[in-house]
Amino acid sequence: MTGWQVKCQPLAALCAALILWEILARYYATPFQVIPPVSAILSDMVGSGDVLVRGFLRTLLETLLGFVLGALFGFAMGAIFAEVRIFEKMFFPLFVVSQTIPVIAFGALVVIWFGNGIMSKVMIAFYLTFFPVTVNTHRGLLSVDQQRVDLFRSFGATTWRIFWTLRLPFALPTIMAALLLGVSLSLIGAIVGEWFGDTVGLGVMLVQAMYAENMVRLWSIIVSCGLLGTGLYGVIAWVGRRYVWWGGEL
Repeated sequence: MTGWQVKCQPLAALCAALILWEILARYYATPFQVIPPVSAILSDMVGSGDVLVRGFLRTLLETLLGFVLGALFGFAMGAIFAEVRIFEKMFFPLFVVSQTIPVIAFGALVVIWFGNGIMSKVMIAFYLTFFPVTVNTHRGLLSVDQQRVDLFRSFGATTWRIFWTLRLPFALPTIMAALLLGVSLSLIGAIVGEWFGDTVGLGVMLVQAMYAENMVRLWSIIVSCGLLGTGLYGVIAWVGRRYVWWGGEL
């Protein structure tokens, strides 16, 4: 089997599933309130293209800002906890406790603090992103074989040099795994944040379609959310394969 045939298998499976969905929805004449045909969903996506694209871009912006801020903060905290153990003992338990609070529980508080604009959605996306990056950065940096660290020190390497030339390359595969999880969580945070009040975004459109019982529009937005999540995940996965190609083989 050629490489192209292997790569086309998931696409062929997706096309088969969509065709089967269309046939079953029309053959059994299911009401649109249950499962609308794929063709009706695509038609709605085309018909509401302007509104859908506007909401898509707004949610994309919130997700990216929350993800970047959360990833940078999580990496910095993970590195500090790995290098300064007293900080780890003092503050890491607080990070764990912060994640036991469901985002729904303090979403209204975030809106009061940061307003009803884009910033409150970014902060909720940030909240869901930084913890897995912190944990994986911390564990990745500390998972280096101590004998390798001792060897570097025997050659006079400083802590800073050991961090950049040994610990960080060793930890990058673990950090990339956290970024893959973090970008999906960031999207969830952006959508949930929009539920607390806004006028644009895929989360706002989801709530509006739910109250209007517009099942076709609901599926259109779900598909858009799926495309957004798949695209962001694909970009991070490509970056990982392209620049962190060694995996755990150091």
